[in-house]
Amino acid sequence: MISHRAGRLSRRIAAAVVLGLSAGPVAAESLTDALIGAYRNSGLLTQNRALLRAADEDVAQSLAQLRPIITYAATADYAPSGSNSRLDGGKLSGTAGLSADILLYDSGSSRLAIEAAKATVLATRQELIAVEQNVLFSAVDAYLSVQSAQAFVDLRENNVELIREQLRAARDRFEVGEVTRTDVATAEAALANAQANLAAARGDLEVAREAYRAAVGRYPGPLESVPNAPATASSEEAAANVAVRSHPEILAAQQQVRVAELNIMAAEASFGPELSAGAQTGVDQDFNADSSVGVTLQGPIYRGGQLTSQLRQAQARRDATRGELYTTQLNIRQSVGQAWSQLQVAQASLSSIDEQIRAARVAFEGIQEEASLGARTTLDVLDAEQDLLDARANRIDAVTQRYAAVYGLLRSMGMLTADHLGLDIPTYDPSAYYNAVRDAPVREVSPQGERLDRIIERLKP
Repeated sequence: MISHRAGRLSRRIAAAVVLGLSAGPVAAESLTDALIGAYRNSGLLTQNRALLRAADEDVAQSLAQLRPIITYAATADYAPSGSNSRLDGGKLSGTAGLSADILLYDSGSSRLAIEAAKATVLATRQELIAVEQNVLFSAVDAYLSVQSAQAFVDLRENNVELIREQLRAARDRFEVGEVTRTDVATAEAALANAQANLAAARGDLEVAREAYRAAVGRYPGPLESVPNAPATASSEEAAANVAVRSHPEILAAQQQVRVAELNIMAAEASFGPELSAGAQTGVDQDFNADSSVGVTLQGPIYRGGQLTSQLRQAQARRDATRGELYTTQLNIRQSVGQAWSQLQVAQASLSSIDEQIRAARVAFEGIQEEASLGARTTLDVLDAEQDLLDARANRIDAVTQRYAAVYGLLRSMGMLTADHLGLDIPTYDPSAYYNAVRDAPVREVSPQGERLDRIIERLKP
């Protein structure tokens, strides 16, 4: 009868981990819910979206350099008369004027600055996508960690209950003289160890819950089983080819090379002349008007080697960005290879562990029967039960690692995004703000400025 009770407990343990991770109720939170929560609540995404909008403004500011600059100035002076500096009898004078200046030609420096700012925007957009990938992967990792930790708690709880049954059996057999006090003490020690492991598993679950809150923005409730893993690539080489073409870190590095090349061209243009036009008009305190219009042509003759140094510096930075691009490509290829290997290992491990569980279960049940007939000791039963527990724990780890490897491979390919995963939520449009500010609107008077106000209002938390 004792062996039958233990057998029922063993089957309960198997049911708890038959898929490696425990399933939640119908209203449980899904992995998609966690991903959506992370996307909506991430402070890191909010921060980097603001950095992108700041980069968008650099385009507007570069464009503004080609537009007229209109300024006003007003002065008032009082000069007292006489040596005693009395205020009465002094002279009050003043002027008011407007001036306008516009750049006509600067050897292309301003246009190159605009193009560099646009390339920087494109690079920053890709950096935002890279951040999005990391945020979503953190959500996946947190989700899997909570499920794995909960499965371990369930496993440890069932293990404690099973060892309690073994301890009861040992005490019953001790009472009738079938076993010695050593068997009882062995079961008692095993129970204490199982209870300590259960406490550690519960602690790990609390740690995982805190990590989930940090990643998703809320504590987890009951979690659904992980759905079927998304499709990735048919081979490691195919995954690497996708990554080289579309990974945001590579695309961002390519744009940074473009920025560096434009900066070289701008440094070369600084050797050329600059032509500007200006107009001034003003009146004094007697309403006497004074106006003038003129053009100015200027250019460098000698600056002590500053311009050539700036050119060499720009060339060195271009070489550095090329090196960074090369390094980024190597790192991404390495990440793809590692993620692919981890996926293959996890998949192979699952097959082996399933066989290990089957064999350990047969051995455990057989030793239980033999122990009930007096052919095995309590220690033998506990050792067999521990082997089965270890195998089931290994399966929990293997399932978690397999899912993590799938999403890690997607991230290494540059495909772990809200759009690619089909989260079916409104996603951040990086072009909306850019389109509103790229023409450098004057907010107070232009229709673009009014549109900008509406966009900024929507962006407020």
